[in-house]
Amino acid sequence: MKIVFLDAITMGDASLEEISALGELVTYPSSTAEEARERVRDADVAILNKVIVDQAFLDAAPKLRLVCEAGTGINNIDVDLCRERGVAVRNVAAYSTDSVAQTAWMHILNLAADPFHYDGFVRDGRYSQNKVHVDYRHPFTELAGKVLGIVGMGAIGQKVASIGKAFGMEVIYYSTSGTGHCKDYPCVSLDTLLEKADVISIHAPYNERTAGLIGMAEFRKMKPAAFLVNTGRGGIAVEADLAEALDQGLIAGAGLDVYVKEPLPADSPLMHLQHPERLHFTPHIAWYSREARARLAHEMAKNIENFFAE
Repeated sequence: MKIVFLDAITMGDASLEEISALGELVTYPSSTAEEARERVRDADVAILNKVIVDQAFLDAAPKLRLVCEAGTGINNIDVDLCRERGVAVRNVAAYSTDSVAQTAWMHILNLAADPFHYDGFVRDGRYSQNKVHVDYRHPFTELAGKVLGIVGMGAIGQKVASIGKAFGMEVIYYSTSGTGHCKDYPCVSLDTLLEKADVISIHAPYNERTAGLIGMAEFRKMKPAAFLVNTGRGGIAVEADLAEALDQGLIAGAGLDVYVKEPLPADSPLMHLQHPERLHFTPHIAWYSREARARLAHEMAKNIENFFAE
């Protein structure tokens, strides 16, 4: 069995030994669309993270039986076409729950407390010269007693909510699927969440129900002191509208890990704010902890092993 990993660089230094034990594993750091088509010609299994699986890809892979997504989201795979061609698709769910929740909270705490400002205050000597021993011009915000609004209460949303509860926050959520399955916290309308929440954290998939879910009209409903964090999927919050909302002071700040186009283009409106201090970035690393990548590699190996054992 030949297993081809088309963009293995995404796994960093994670061990692929469990996968290589299942067959002949060939890894490529990255692959263009043309390179990917050439490299899967004799593959039984294709592992990929960003590579697009479309008709041209499948036409070039007559032996292909299984496509393994090195992650959870499968927006890069034409699943219906794979099904028509008899090619199975497997992804890995829940491997990064703790990692993504931790990153979301990193953004929330950065927005609420601005530790980089205080670090700079000490490093550049202002603290050493300060007569009152505190940077009284730059207070921070307590989270206890505030309202945390979760958009999408899946496993990650529930993890973020549990941490919020530990901070003494009131938790509410909006169900993007409409099921409202989580009974631990109140499920509210989107408008209610926007109006009540002091912190909004997005943990929903990108689909027809969530595309452009939060735009200028929604930002106008939020509290001026509110923060928005998105570690879910780019495009759920409209980027141009977010940039305008931040510059107008409609909301106090935002933390982003995901973007409509990745990597984030240099000409993105998010990169050219009049008040850049109101926006914190991470480069889609929420899933990327050492532990999460180890779990991902293990679960991919299990997906391959289980498929061929069926």
